[in-house]
Amino acid sequence: MSEDSKFYIKDSDVPKQWYNLVADLKEPMSPPLHPGTKQPIGPDDLAPLFPMDLIMQEVSQERYIDIPKPVLDAYTRWRCTPLVRARALEKALDTPARIYYKYEGASPSGSHKPNTALAQAFYNKEAGVKKIATETGAGQWGTALSYAGARFGIEIQVFMVKVSYDQKPYRKAIIESYGGKVSASPSDLTNSGRAILEKDPHNSGSLGIAISEAVEVAATNDDTKYALGSVLNHVLMHQSIIGQEALMQMELANDYPDIVVGCTGGGSNFSGLCNPFLGKKFRGEQDVHAIAVEPSSCPSLTKGQYSYDFGDTLKSTPLMKMHTLGSDFMPSPTHVGGLRYHGMAPMLSHLVHHGHVEPRAYNQKECLEAGIEFARTEGIMPAPEATHAIKGAVDEALKCKVEGKSKAILFNLCGHGHFDMQAYMDYFSGNLAEDSFDTKAFEESMSSIPAVN
Repeated sequence: MSEDSKFYIKDSDVPKQWYNLVADLKEPMSPPLHPGTKQPIGPDDLAPLFPMDLIMQEVSQERYIDIPKPVLDAYTRWRCTPLVRARALEKALDTPARIYYKYEGASPSGSHKPNTALAQAFYNKEAGVKKIATETGAGQWGTALSYAGARFGIEIQVFMVKVSYDQKPYRKAIIESYGGKVSASPSDLTNSGRAILEKDPHNSGSLGIAISEAVEVAATNDDTKYALGSVLNHVLMHQSIIGQEALMQMELANDYPDIVVGCTGGGSNFSGLCNPFLGKKFRGEQDVHAIAVEPSSCPSLTKGQYSYDFGDTLKSTPLMKMHTLGSDFMPSPTHVGGLRYHGMAPMLSHLVHHGHVEPRAYNQKECLEAGIEFARTEGIMPAPEATHAIKGAVDEALKCKVEGKSKAILFNLCGHGHFDMQAYMDYFSGNLAEDSFDTKAFEESMSSIPAVN
C-alpha cells in the first residue's frame, strides 16, 4: 500500500463517460408501470416530465454513455474529488483496518449532487426548456440544481420539505444566491400542497409530498420540466463518476476495498460510489462487499416491502418496483432530511432484493457521534446524512479490530455539514430527539400499496 494519504487523478483523466450498472446486472430489473393502466410505460409517457435525452438514458442498456463536453467542463472545476486515507481515524479506533473516504464536499454546493444536476440542466437546456421544478429534502439537491440552472440559464423552482426549510435557513439562502426560488412544502402554490394543508395545517412535509408539488408544476406548465435528484436510473448513472474516479485512485493507493459503504435515502450517492465496484464484481473481476446504511426512522430497505409503489404521496408518478414504506408514510422530522424518503431507488432495491448489497439502519444519535469522532480526527464536519456512512465504516473497522483482520474499507463522504449545524447544536445541548418509527402509521401506509405485484 502507498504511504500517501491523499490520492488524485489529473484533470485529463477524469472519466469521459458515465457507467450504467444495468448492463452488468445478472437479473433484469422490473419496468416502471403506468399509474392508470398498470402496464409498462414507454418514452412518450415520461415526455411531459423529462427531455428525451434523459428518458433514453433512463431506459438505456449500454454500459457507458458519453458525458457531453459542457458537462465535463463544469465537472473539472472541482473534479476529481480527493480520495483520502483516514489515518487519524484509524489510529483513534486502534484498528488494523485501512479506511478510505471519497470526499464529495468539495463541489460548488458542498455535496455529490452537482454530478447529476449539471447533466440534467444541460439536457433540459438543449431541449429548449425554460424552467425546472424540483423537490429537496435537506437542501443539497435544491442547492445543486440552482447552481446548475445558473450555469446553463434555466429558472429553478424548489419545493423544500418544511421541517428542513425551518431547520436549515442557510440552505434557503444559498439556493436563492444561486438564483433558485424556494418554498416550504407542503405549500399553497399547488393543488396537491393545498390539499395536504387543508387536512393538516401543521404538516411537517416529506419528500413524497414535495415530489407531488414539483411534478404538478411540471405537468401543468408547457415550459417546465421536472428533475429528480436521486432514485431514477439516469441519476444513479450520472453519479457513477464518483466510483470511476475512486477505482483509479485506489489503484494509485495500491489497494482495493474489501468493503464499500454509502448512506442511502434515495440511493444516488451510494450507487455513485458503489456501482462501478459492483460492476467489476458482476463481471468476475474483483469481489467486494457493499453496505447501504439508512436511518432507523425511515428504514425502507430494512423494514419496507419490495413492491410496486408510487414515488410521491399524491400518487401521480409511475409505479416503480422498490423497497417502500408506502407512499403515505410520514417519517419523523429528524435532521437527516436527505434520507427521509418512503422508497428507495429501484436499482438499489433490486440489488438488495437479490442479495448483492447488505442494508443496515442506524439512529441519528449514534451516527452523529460517529460523525463527531470523524470531525475531530479527520478535520471535516460531515453532513448529517454522511454520518450514516461513517457509522457503517466505523463499525466495520471495529469488527476488524476484534477479528484481528486488516481489511480495506471505502465510504462515500457525500457532503459537508456547514449548513446543517442545528443537528450538532441539538446533540450537544441534549435536545436531539431519539429516532422514532411509527409502526401503526407504517402498517396503515403499507395497506395503500397498489396490488400489482
